[in-house]
Amino acid sequence: MGKSNQNHPWHYGIIGAGPVGCIVAAFLARGGHKVTLCDIAPELVDTARDRGIIIEGAERLEQKIPDTCNTIEDLIAADPNAIFICVKAQALPLISSALGDLSKKETFVVSWQNGIDTEYAIANVLGKKAVMRAVVNWGCGFLGPAHVTMAFHHPPHYIQELDPAAKEAAIHIANDLSSSGLHTDHTDQVVSMVWRKTIMNASMNPVCATTGLTMAQAMGDPMTFSVIDALIKECLAVARANEIFVGWDYYQNALDYLKNAGHHKPSMLMDIEADRRTEIDYINGKFVEYGTQTGIQTPYNNTMQSLIKGIEFSKEANK
Repeated sequence: MGKSNQNHPWHYGIIGAGPVGCIVAAFLARGGHKVTLCDIAPELVDTARDRGIIIEGAERLEQKIPDTCNTIEDLIAADPNAIFICVKAQALPLISSALGDLSKKETFVVSWQNGIDTEYAIANVLGKKAVMRAVVNWGCGFLGPAHVTMAFHHPPHYIQELDPAAKEAAIHIANDLSSSGLHTDHTDQVVSMVWRKTIMNASMNPVCATTGLTMAQAMGDPMTFSVIDALIKECLAVARANEIFVGWDYYQNALDYLKNAGHHKPSMLMDIEADRRTEIDYINGKFVEYGTQTGIQTPYNNTMQSLIKGIEFSKEANK
């Protein structure tokens, strides 16, 4: 599976017109690529098409996306070379099921979510040959339809194929992203990178989501910092028990990174404030899962997963 023709500009499909999808669509379109942006919410893709995507903050960009659609069936019919899935991780089972018809085509699918094992939720339906995993190093939020703020942008970003046969295509996608302004490197260490990023997400996101604090506020208060610190150490124990290499100096690097995050609301807090389900099962829930299979106790991750689930249930009940 996978189109290997490298001699013409690739056509990219993007599922999800949220902040991440808008960023990827705008940069690739500015880079000269045909982009088809897909979202079930008409106001999101209509605004991207008619007014254009506006990006503010660490990057500034305005870019119209002429080709949009509202169904995955229409996106598949547009026949892109590769599709980026930019929806939240909790939507992956539904999205992957809808992408089942791709098995008849030669299209690559890139998982671009927070959390651990998101690529396997897709590969379970499409098989490994079509699937890749990307890791991005930026912070973003939604100001309105097709209006995004980038709190920070720290390239490079990374991509890796699940099947070695797709390496050439993964390198091609990395080069297209890079030439469009999103510097992306091909890697063979994406699992390590995913875990490195997810440990920080698991340590910071649920603390902010349950307290309403920004990242700087959570790091600056001794009580909340003690919880963040305990979560980092617990996640590190799980990683090492599962032989996931994150580096001997990871702990101090993570603290330094989080201390410099600024007054940014992590995505999990933004989801809670918007009454959306969070990615908690693919973040803290994965440390609980991997802890269980190696006999590592994870009381902090268990607690955070339970608290976020409780908040979600409460918001659903009060609708």
